[in-house]
Amino acid sequence: MNSLLLTVMYFAIAIIIVLVGLAIFEVMTKKYKDWDEVLNGNKAVALSISGKIVGICIILAFAIYNSSAVTETLIWGGVGVALQLIAYLLFELFTRKFSVEDQLHKDNMAVGIISFAVSVGLAFVIGASIT
Repeated sequence: MNSLLLTVMYFAIAIIIVLVGLAIFEVMTKKYKDWDEVLNGNKAVALSISGKIVGICIILAFAIYNSSAVTETLIWGGVGVALQLIAYLLFELFTRKFSVEDQLHKDNMAVGIISFAVSVGLAFVIGASIT
């Protein structure tokens, strides 16, 4: 297939998967709406969302590098988003002394930074496992 056409297809796939992933994360957030918090200047939530976007894109990059077909990229992209969701739930579960969601809502930058790092760090692990 023409490399320009493939680039456009992968770009479109990435946009769709990122938007779907963010929509799913938005539904998972019960105590606030992500984009309302961003509009209100909540930096911790913005950092957490940024980590999710970067994380999903890292996984997609690995999927594109290691897939022989566009459909494989779609499948691995979906798996990657699901694993990112699980990672976020585990992060919330393992922080028993506080609620990640509550702290992000309170604009706790320390929690926002850790949330970003969890998303990006595990994206590399997830991406590497695709190979």
